[in-house]
Amino acid sequence: MTDVLTWTVQQRLELEERAEPLRKELAGVESQLTRLDAAEVVFGQWVEATGCGRRSSGIVPPEPEPEPEPVRVVAGPGGMRLAPARAEGMGVEVRTSEYRRIMEIVADADGSVMAKDVARALGRELTPGKVEPVRGQLRKLADRGWLTRTGAGRYLPR
Repeated sequence: MTDVLTWTVQQRLELEERAEPLRKELAGVESQLTRLDAAEVVFGQWVEATGCGRRSSGIVPPEPEPEPEPVRVVAGPGGMRLAPARAEGMGVEVRTSEYRRIMEIVADADGSVMAKDVARALGRELTPGKVEPVRGQLRKLADRGWLTRTGAGRYLPR
């Protein structure tokens, strides 16, 4: 009986010796994954800020962007733009109440705001699942001319 107990203790000690370097390696891999996740976010912000990293070569002039057509928001099925492109003379009534609330939060802020600041002001949890939709709404508003987006991913009223 003592031989079995001795063998069990020896096996456990050997496995613990083998497990320690594996734990250290796993911690290193997880650290690298965390850094890569952060780099992916920063790269995504850079791509957005620089137009996908494309710079004009000067050989062919870029095509002018077409003027956005005024959009009238009405209740209806899918496909409706909740944040229409901004045009001269267009007021806040063309946006939904949530987008109007986001615009108010950005306008009332002292300086530029981040998506998590807006999510907090909307009363949402600060988890990625709750902040990312707000970030998407802010991007839509910036892409369509309602807000100004800085290179650091912050937003200002236009």
